[in-house]
Amino acid sequence: MNVRNIVLDKYSAKVYKNRKEHIMELTEETKDQPIAANSRTVPGIITNRGCCYAGCKGVVLGPLKDVLVLTHGPIGCGYYSWGTRRNKAKTEDGRNFIEYCFSTDLQEPDIVFGGEKKLRQAIKEAVEIFQPKCLMICSTCPVGLIGDDIHAVAAETEKLYGITCMAFSCEGYKGVSQSGGHHIANNTLMKKIIGTNDTPPKNKYSVNLLGEYNIGGDGWEVERIMKRIGYDVISVFTGDGSFEAIQNSHMANLNLVQCHRSINYIAEMMKTKYGVDWIKVNFIGIKSTIQSLRDMAAYFGDKELAERTEEVIDDELANIADEKEYYYSKLKGKTAALYVGGSRSHHYQLLLADFGVSTVLAGYEFAHRDDYEGREVIPTIREDADSKNIEHLNVAKDEKKYHAYLTDEQYELLKTKIPLEDYTGMIRHMENGSIVVDDLNQFETDEFLKLLKPDIFFSGIKDKYSLQKSGVLARQLHSYDYSGPYAGFRGSVNFARDITMGLYTPAWGFVTPPWKNRSTLRASLAGGEK
Repeated sequence: MNVRNIVLDKYSAKVYKNRKEHIMELTEETKDQPIAANSRTVPGIITNRGCCYAGCKGVVLGPLKDVLVLTHGPIGCGYYSWGTRRNKAKTEDGRNFIEYCFSTDLQEPDIVFGGEKKLRQAIKEAVEIFQPKCLMICSTCPVGLIGDDIHAVAAETEKLYGITCMAFSCEGYKGVSQSGGHHIANNTLMKKIIGTNDTPPKNKYSVNLLGEYNIGGDGWEVERIMKRIGYDVISVFTGDGSFEAIQNSHMANLNLVQCHRSINYIAEMMKTKYGVDWIKVNFIGIKSTIQSLRDMAAYFGDKELAERTEEVIDDELANIADEKEYYYSKLKGKTAALYVGGSRSHHYQLLLADFGVSTVLAGYEFAHRDDYEGREVIPTIREDADSKNIEHLNVAKDEKKYHAYLTDEQYELLKTKIPLEDYTGMIRHMENGSIVVDDLNQFETDEFLKLLKPDIFFSGIKDKYSLQKSGVLARQLHSYDYSGPYAGFRGSVNFARDITMGLYTPAWGFVTPPWKNRSTLRASLAGGEK
């Protein structure tokens, strides 16, 4: 049964032509074929993507605890990106702005006559009340349309109040998804913050953790493990992240990239400008965490560090051994589908495999081809008009602050052994017969549910409830449904516990969607098919 064709055949010819490039049923032959990604959704199709503003403010900047992020736009934009991703943070100096939703709350008169006056007043109030060290302005769609100069206002703010202030032109319509917002955020952090403080690290095993947003405490669990081994974690981008830590991040000797899509731009630019190498890591899953820790030890090439790494791994495994065995016995043989952003659709397949759960479908909301196929395809990716809307920041070597940890010879040798500045993508880790879908929509979700019948579906908040109404257990991986952490060794058994409880809850057997036993709305797809 070719599940892909069954779903695609229900489309009109025009939509079929577009969507067939975004869906793959994996075989030995198709694994080497390109997949369409990072292109606009077909108009009229219900997509679960977010906007450019959501990627900039909601994903990358929002978790910064001591930075006041001000949304310049209608209140709905700020509210949409506030308090939904459970980015946890610990207050260090009395400043923790994550609990607040800051917005200029533009109204109709502001759209007609301009909103810069209101923005200046909002900044004045924010500085007087909260006294932030750094203030960030994020613009939404109306601001880009009416032409408010937020960058000029940011420059005025720095002179007037003596604080760091930066503006992000991340209007929602830029790019094709939240991915564009990630890029915009990365560029401005690189231009305005990274490299502005030169405090030396505590030891040579100094690292930054990039693309970790501390959902449910994930970042804290990863830091706990790394500090047990002896690493100096200089900064985290950006879960529980701080302005001063990111200022000093260029002093690290190694960048660890967890979420490839949202942060690879900074990793590449820091390599060029400061000589900081990066490796792709994954702290989601037991085997994945072990491999990432060993890759880190291999990078620094120290025998004592490698021995300490193995000691910590053995101890962590011993602490979860009984729980791991129990949950494996309960979950073995189950099937799962995943449709999430970032690298989660890839990472969680490996965690599921640790407990005997196989993946029948996986896809990304906002990936590029390299997230699916690996970074070697980057030179072949054709840049379209939407991609050109996002500035590509070119950086140069900083002769004073450049500090490569490895020699050229060490670098070339190590590149053959660990994922040094490389990412092989999601597809290569998936089994033949599974489905890969880019920008999965609601119609396709319903059809794949009927055909693949996964035991559990991992997604986001937008589609979680429609899945549950179909009688399928659904868990969202954007905020963990108020649980976590799921990273590292302890996080793995937390995850298995939550999934076991969900799967063995009898409620799902009693769910009967109305469309299963009686006629509901009747409609036709584009092209006339009923």
